Amino acid sequence: MVFLYNVSCLSWFSFFQCVMHMSSYHGFSFLPMCDAHVFLAFSFLPMCDAHVFMVFHSFQCFVFISCFFFPSNVHELCIASSNCFLLSCIVIHVFTSLFFFSLFSAYDDQVDVPNRHNMKLFFDSLKHYNLKIGLWVDLTNTNRFYDQEEITRTGCKYFKLKCRGHSETPQPEQINIFIEVCSRFLENNPNEIIGVHCTHGFNRTGFLIAAFLVEQESWSVDAAVQAFAVCRPPGIYKQDYLNELFKRYGEEDETPEAPALPDWCTEFDGTEDVDDDGNVVKNGESSHSGHSAGSGNRRGRKEFFNKNAKFMDGVSGVTLVTNQPRLSQIQQKCQNMCGWKSTGFPGAQPVSMDNQNLIFLKQKPYKVSWKADGVRYMTLIDGANEVYMIDRDNSVFHIPNLEFPRRKQPDEHICNTLIDGEMIMDKVGDKYVPRYLVYDIVKFEGIDVGGTHFDRRLLCIQREIIGPRHMKMQQGLLDKSKEPFSVRAKQFWDIQTARKLLDGKFANEVSHVVDGLIFQPVAGRYMHGRNNDILKWKPASVNSVDFKLMIYKENKPGMLPETKGYLFVGGKDSPFAEMKVSREMKELNNKIIECAWDSEKHCWKFMRQRTDKSFPNSYNTAMGVFNSIMYPVIKEVLLNTIEMGRWMPPARHPPAEKRKALPISRDQELMPPPKKV
Repeated sequence: MVFLYNVSCLSWFSFFQCVMHMSSYHGFSFLPMCDAHVFLAFSFLPMCDAHVFMVFHSFQCFVFISCFFFPSNVHELCIASSNCFLLSCIVIHVFTSLFFFSLFSAYDDQVDVPNRHNMKLFFDSLKHYNLKIGLWVDLTNTNRFYDQEEITRTGCKYFKLKCRGHSETPQPEQINIFIEVCSRFLENNPNEIIGVHCTHGFNRTGFLIAAFLVEQESWSVDAAVQAFAVCRPPGIYKQDYLNELFKRYGEEDETPEAPALPDWCTEFDGTEDVDDDGNVVKNGESSHSGHSAGSGNRRGRKEFFNKNAKFMDGVSGVTLVTNQPRLSQIQQKCQNMCGWKSTGFPGAQPVSMDNQNLIFLKQKPYKVSWKADGVRYMTLIDGANEVYMIDRDNSVFHIPNLEFPRRKQPDEHICNTLIDGEMIMDKVGDKYVPRYLVYDIVKFEGIDVGGTHFDRRLLCIQREIIGPRHMKMQQGLLDKSKEPFSVRAKQFWDIQTARKLLDGKFANEVSHVVDGLIFQPVAGRYMHGRNNDILKWKPASVNSVDFKLMIYKENKPGMLPETKGYLFVGGKDSPFAEMKVSREMKELNNKIIECAWDSEKHCWKFMRQRTDKSFPNSYNTAMGVFNSIMYPVIKEVLLNTIEMGRWMPPARHPPAEKRKALPISRDQELMPPPKKV
């Protein structure tokens, strides 16, 4: 919800009394944007929040009070109220009700009693600050969220300006109507507020507010867009809306890239397409009626959906799964198999080896394998032509013509099976050959193989996944040429093999990039998410962090503009670090990039863009990598620890001094004596 408030004729004492009351709760900062504007912003909540945003221009002051308004579906609101709406309880009194008046009272039976709030409470809350909403502008393309009579009976005028949203930006006539209505009202009612809302309060609302500032207040479009983003983070997050604004009011080649979706944003999980108000779209038209709960179903959990997700380069025939409900069924099945209760990718994640966890190699049994510079995928095998791969963004890809026969019934196909592995590109002669290396298994035909020790899991992979495929190939019953890539079991050895894996000879034998080692605990079961027992070792020179790059141009008085790159990690709003932006990096704003530490210059250096990832490393992961760089486990220390202090199984016999010394023959050294009959 966004409110425009003209306070040019307001009692300045009352106005600043309200402002000082707010600032006693929350800090504020001055953000100079350009010579003609000064912005004073109060931030109450980091996400799904409310902001007061005062714009001083031409001797007038407009106050934007922004908050999350309506979910796209009434049923979703009832589910989400305990998550999103309860966040508003920390907002000071005058703004609290902005989060709670969203539903028509007819839906009270779907909302917990503590979360039931109505229009009357909202309007009454503003009276405490001598604020009055005189005009209510509804931009939604539906009438089901609330009854307009609840607004008009308070004396507030209600104006409906239907904007479809979805993939359609506000039309020129809608923009003109909005500007005319708001301008006329503010001219005749300088002491009253105009409330403006769409469903989520970002795109349609932001578009029209920006258009108002440009056309009515002579702002530049980039300043208007940025101002709204400061007021209502992350601002307009649909690229087509930004494209249209800059096409209409600025230079198209200066259009900024849309920010990432807000964390609370929920993707639709029905089989039909919907507009931004949750109405089913049929042949380009939205269907909606009264206060119905809407069509389609909503997940209780949101899943990130990358509509532009791509499979590993060099592999053909693979398609992205986008159709519902199949996409959600696959995602949730994999999560359930792993015991993962949250959203997103459920696979196990290793941690960087450092001087603290190096001791694990002395405390418990481990196996070792090489760390390939590949792309991580879990694979769901769920019957013939039902093989799916899930990447770290939780995007799902259908893999055609990949067969996994049963060992005992080769004519039948494995199902209800989840394996883990990585896709690599082997260079064979002048060609690159894609191969999927299977290194772990979670479920086999519904059996919880992941609950067994690692040696048992490796045996299951070789015997039940790889073996039957090779058998059919040898019999000429499986045409490998039709498959998009080959499948192999990744080998693990006793950790004494580590030295051989690090020499150049092994790297040449595997025909792909080897950038370190993976140490896998033998005794533990498969664990979803971050697993502090799975250790990855890389030389400090190639150890890296995946950041989200945000590029900003800073303008300081009397100085030339400076472009800076800020590096963000997951779970933190402030940048983890900053770096110089080269010419090749200027196209990577808002992208995920891999960076290594330059020990000579003491700064991060760009390595490559991570097209396979939409999210940066978490703060804990980034700190773990950074600590391993600052205080590295050098190669010889690692190898000496393995060769001199690795975990050894307990002795099966009493100490040697308690046994009678007997001469040991050569045969006894090679094999144990036969058992007594």
